[in-house]
Amino acid sequence: MIKFFKSVAQEMKMVIWPSAKQNRHDTAIVITSSILFAAYLGALDWLFSWLTQRIM
Repeated sequence: MIKFFKSVAQEMKMVIWPSAKQNRHDTAIVITSSILFAAYLGALDWLFSWLTQRIM
């Protein structure tokens, strides 16, 4: 068990953590993509709902 934690500590020293600026950039991309995808799905839902009501 001690060997495992030592290897974890060694691996964590090799990790290159992103900067705060990179984190903000990546977060903005995720939020923007999520909003655009939600808008796209919402538009499709509205379109199919509207078409269904027009047909029936």
